[in-house]
Amino acid sequence: MTKVTIKETQNPTILKFEFQDFITQNESFEFKNIDEAKVSPLAQQLFYLPFVKTVYISGNFIAIERFSIVEWDDVKEAVAEQIEAFVDKGGIIITVDENKTKKQPISVYGESTPNPAALKFVVSRMLTKNAIEFKNIDQTAPSPLAKELFKFPYVKEIFIDENYISVTKYDINEWQDITLEIRSFIKQYIENGGTVLDESLIETIVKDEKAKDESFDSLDETSQKIINILEEYVKPAVAADGGNILFDSYDESSKTVKVIMQGACNGCPSSTFTLKSGIENMLKSMLNDEGIKVEAV
Repeated sequence: MTKVTIKETQNPTILKFEFQDFITQNESFEFKNIDEAKVSPLAQQLFYLPFVKTVYISGNFIAIERFSIVEWDDVKEAVAEQIEAFVDKGGIIITVDENKTKKQPISVYGESTPNPAALKFVVSRMLTKNAIEFKNIDQTAPSPLAKELFKFPYVKEIFIDENYISVTKYDINEWQDITLEIRSFIKQYIENGGTVLDESLIETIVKDEKAKDESFDSLDETSQKIINILEEYVKPAVAADGGNILFDSYDESSKTVKVIMQGACNGCPSSTFTLKSGIENMLKSMLNDEGIKVEAV
């Protein structure tokens, strides 16, 4: 006998109906109506219920979003019983496409950063050669993965570089409560062939890099030295912590170097210490100038 457990979510209109075992193999599905649900006979049956708005199937659960004509307390037990009865009669939850290309298994693990609000999710394959930062969902047109991650209510910012995705969260949740969910989502998304970054964005970035190279030649000698020091000595260290640093400008009159902090470095409580005690002291020493100051834009 199938047993379904009813679980509430952060959205009061959505309930999860959990199974004891996985019902999909590393895939997630979202159906908005009965026509979209052709690959799921169970979802099609659920759409006969007038209050069903959306059906999600992933991992070991089916999540249902309701219209406001009913309250979940009035119907949730009946829905759970209907799901259980459907499965016990041999009903198909998801039609498996045998011709589908075999998935490439990857590993994803979470790695802490100096910023308690940011976690680095390291993937066992290269994602990009260019660092990209997203502050909100409106900026994510080039990254379908980032767009999906922003749908989690606790995701504040996303930074993607090389083989990792750095996620900065809001204080509403602790990492111990959400790490597994994000890690599993990233793993399934990439294994299912989801696009991490659109190629057209990468081309744009390459053009931007060329433009930077051209502008580099027009900079003063001190600015060029600062950029070279940041690239060679600072960037590898901050990348290891899930972040990035970019040269913004150098003011010769005030001897002020302005830099842009990205990823886990942005908003990190220890970043001020890193700027002053680490980067600033390094530049003073390597440029032989005690008057150098470093500020984050």
